[in-house]
Amino acid sequence: MGNPMSQQLIKAGYPVTVYNRTKEKEESILAQGAVTASTPSALIQQTDVIIIMVSDDKAIEDIFYSDNGLLGAKTSGKVIVNMSTVSPAISKKVAAKCIEQGNHYLDAPVSGSVKQAQEGTLVVMVGGDVTPFEQVKPILEKMGKLAMLVGDNGAGNVAKLAINTLLGFAAQGLAEAIILARNNGIDPADLTTLINNSALGSVFGKIKGDAIVNDNYKAAFALKLIAKDLRLAKDIGLSTPLGETVYQTFKQAEAEYGNEDIIAILKYIDHQ
Repeated sequence: MGNPMSQQLIKAGYPVTVYNRTKEKEESILAQGAVTASTPSALIQQTDVIIIMVSDDKAIEDIFYSDNGLLGAKTSGKVIVNMSTVSPAISKKVAAKCIEQGNHYLDAPVSGSVKQAQEGTLVVMVGGDVTPFEQVKPILEKMGKLAMLVGDNGAGNVAKLAINTLLGFAAQGLAEAIILARNNGIDPADLTTLINNSALGSVFGKIKGDAIVNDNYKAAFALKLIAKDLRLAKDIGLSTPLGETVYQTFKQAEAEYGNEDIIAILKYIDHQ
């Protein structure tokens, strides 16, 4: 995700400095004009707006609190935008430390996957103060079609976990509908055509329906990541009937299908 998002900023004419814990992953974006920083500490000293896109709370802890982390640089006046899907708790914790140093922190997770990152059509939900949000909004709008402030620090993460809970419902619902139809003699390709032309049609349903029809479970959004997000949603109170069901399904599917796409939930359900 970070790579195509960085590409959008380069296309828009912004100078981009990157840091990746796996240095080989920087190569393609460096070839497009970005420069590299050796550590997060070096990065925050080289730029005014720092954008983070990593997988989980542990990675955030490392980026901020390691020996060469963002908080070790003792800078001030920077805007740190965490676009990762992480817990509201980690955002509130890190935001407090950033403010203590005289920096700003925004949690700004995105709705959308690699395709939307490549197209610059992500939806960005932001938690934090309005002043730094207005400062970086033009940057966020180069990566997404909508950037919306939804509350204080942590609120962006809450909104994202709510959306990803709905995403889990959508993936499991589509999988179960296709299994039901197929087991009663309906071709999955025919069912997805019907769905896509009905009031239930959606971009997600079309993309994932096509993936099922073509037996393509290569991860655009890995199943292990939605399982992680549902765990985070559970931590902040997800306990509704559908929420409990989808949480348990993805939790059980993660061990075998975690590295495949979210829609590989069909394979797990199919084998029960």
